[in-house]
Amino acid sequence: MKGSMIRSITTAVKTRSSSSSSSSSHLSSVRSYSSESLPDRKVAVLGAAGGIGQPLALLMKLNPLVSKLSLYDIAGTPGVAADVSHINTRSEVAGYMGEDQLGQALEGCDVVIIPAGVPRKPGMTRDDLFNINAGIVKSLCTAIAKYCPNALVNMISNPVNSTVPIAAEVFKKAGTYDEKKLFGVTTLDVLRAKTFYAGKAKVPAADVNVPVVGGHAGITILPLFSQATPQSNVALSDEDIIALTKRTQDGGTEVVEAKAGKGSATLSMAYAGAIFADACLKGLNGVPGIVECSYVQSSVTELPFFASKVRLGKNGVEEVVGLGPLSDYEKQGLENLKPELKSSIEKGIKFAKEN
Repeated sequence: MKGSMIRSITTAVKTRSSSSSSSSSHLSSVRSYSSESLPDRKVAVLGAAGGIGQPLALLMKLNPLVSKLSLYDIAGTPGVAADVSHINTRSEVAGYMGEDQLGQALEGCDVVIIPAGVPRKPGMTRDDLFNINAGIVKSLCTAIAKYCPNALVNMISNPVNSTVPIAAEVFKKAGTYDEKKLFGVTTLDVLRAKTFYAGKAKVPAADVNVPVVGGHAGITILPLFSQATPQSNVALSDEDIIALTKRTQDGGTEVVEAKAGKGSATLSMAYAGAIFADACLKGLNGVPGIVECSYVQSSVTELPFFASKVRLGKNGVEEVVGLGPLSDYEKQGLENLKPELKSSIEKGIKFAKEN
């Protein structure tokens, strides 16, 4: 019974459709390989003992593309590592704890996922998290620049709109910045948009694609429901689209309030992080047609960082995809989000330069 359950979970992780392209085929392509034919890939989770880090560690342990799983946190990591290491999948697991073991955790990494930091509590905005999480991100990125400068960095720590620019400045100062290898993970916004749209449009959630562009907080999150596929089986009114957009933007708050002070979106965020890391690994391994939404250095708008569809490959970002046709409502949403996103980017850059 337990064996069949694990197999079904592993299969689900391997075959789950991607965030921004309906390409369950490319996500399930690993099934046609034996693990012996897959390249060795080391993945680190920084903040692995936390609310996002623990389920993310579990999901990465289930991913057959990972050969070494490195779990790091300031405390509690040996227990998490021991726990997931008993799962009979390909990767070898090691737990690292404290600043003196950070270098060892990072050495030789292909992908580094950063969910480290404090979560949001009721009444907190993502900006309230800034001062604590900005410092954590800066120190972790300083270590990444030293120990695995070529790794793909997947930033989950909020506020992503600011922490990605902080990371970029840290890497620039160290002389290791490669814009193709730094990602803000906005996959959860995509998953929410897909789920909420599917419920309203009466279509299967697993088949839905909705690009989400902009940033990763409040009104900077802009789901492009005009580009949603498959088309709705029921006519969606302008009011429906406005409500779906607002719910997608407020999805994190919805979870924070539902948990009533006992946490934020940890499980769905871990799943989103695992989906995006899986896409990065497939890109590194040369699987074609991997497209996900992500917050990256961009020239799609006048802003230096922006989330849109990104084609992933052996070097990280192979192509930043344009926005495509927008509805009038989406065009207005795009103009509305720009000042706030610009301010968040500048706040991150200022912090990195002054600290």
